[in-house]
Amino acid sequence: MVLNYIWVAFFLIAFAIAAIKLLFMGDFEVFPAMMDSTFSSSKTAFEISLGLTGVLSLWLGIMKVGEKGGVVNVLAKLLSPVFTKLFPDIPKGHPVTGSIFMNIAANMLGLDNAATPLGLKAMEQMQELNPKKDTASNPMIMFLVLNTSGLTLIPVSIMVYRAQMGAAQPTDIFIPILLATFFSTLSGIIITSLYQRINLLNRVILLTLGGACAVVAAIIWGFSQMSPDTMNRVSTTAANILLMTIITGFILAGVRKKVNVYDAFIEGAKDGFQTAVRIIPYLVAILVGIGVFRASGAMDMLIGGMRWCVELTGVNAQWVDAMPTALMKPLSGSGARGMMVDAMTTYGADSFVGRLSCVFQGSTDTTFYILAVYFGSVGVSKTRHAVSCGLLADLAGIIAAIAICYLFFN
Repeated sequence: MVLNYIWVAFFLIAFAIAAIKLLFMGDFEVFPAMMDSTFSSSKTAFEISLGLTGVLSLWLGIMKVGEKGGVVNVLAKLLSPVFTKLFPDIPKGHPVTGSIFMNIAANMLGLDNAATPLGLKAMEQMQELNPKKDTASNPMIMFLVLNTSGLTLIPVSIMVYRAQMGAAQPTDIFIPILLATFFSTLSGIIITSLYQRINLLNRVILLTLGGACAVVAAIIWGFSQMSPDTMNRVSTTAANILLMTIITGFILAGVRKKVNVYDAFIEGAKDGFQTAVRIIPYLVAILVGIGVFRASGAMDMLIGGMRWCVELTGVNAQWVDAMPTALMKPLSGSGARGMMVDAMTTYGADSFVGRLSCVFQGSTDTTFYILAVYFGSVGVSKTRHAVSCGLLADLAGIIAAIAICYLFFN
């Protein structure tokens, strides 16, 4: 229902702004630009779905091998003490906990191509447990918020963009991104737990979160001892080694269980094509709405109004110039990436605005895209508090990013 209101608002606001531009400013290009955006956005949605087909088939096939080889069940048992606290509606030891863990691990390592199919597999398994098939369950929402909060340990792509834009030290945003995304994820867990009345004040959760903080601190320290080139090489190599180890491990587990690995892979891969087809209409809807909103100039007006309000208070409004990236990130990953590059081009890669844009890009994820794809893949239309929790986690990430960048770069 919330997505419905937001989607309608995109079109109504865009149309109203375009009409004002035409009637009072004589802008005859705005409506053609909006119409062009509907066609280009529809094409982009289909291309994304088409591009996902092969990756989905690969990873859903690997997951099926892992299921039949018993790996997913082993992961589920190991993680059940923590997951029974965060996902109390999921039965203890259910295979979905293994899928959730692998999705989160892939996201943390920046392996987007692997994370999406693993996440879709987890959503399908949670849908089997869901008594109301058209309504998001509590575990689904907690899982979606963990994804939209965008916890990433190794933001390789952002560092590569900074290097291409001539940054003197492309890796200088590594620690700020890690801190900002950690606060975003932690906020998402707390906010969703309050909505769902989950008690986080227990030994298992506190030890887990404390351990996560220790791991993050250790990673920060370890990478801070490396040169920029070494950091990029180590992070990329580690991610790819881990990915290949997972694939090989699943296959070996299947062989050990005397599973017909090839047939199991084909069985799972068939679901990849069907899933890719199912998400096309959801992607078309959300990307067209975002495209029209941008083409009308609504985003530019929003940023201008925000700057005016901040300047009225007398507060330093330098950070507002980086806000297009933050506001675009929940709507479109490629759009936010374009905003980030534009900020570095306009203000400089080593400027405060350029660095803050990079931290915004890495601190959260594409909330509406994730909601559209994940809920669309299982036919959920009533999202309950998923959107509000996801956006509040994004807001926490934005606030943390601004504070951290003033601490590191101002």
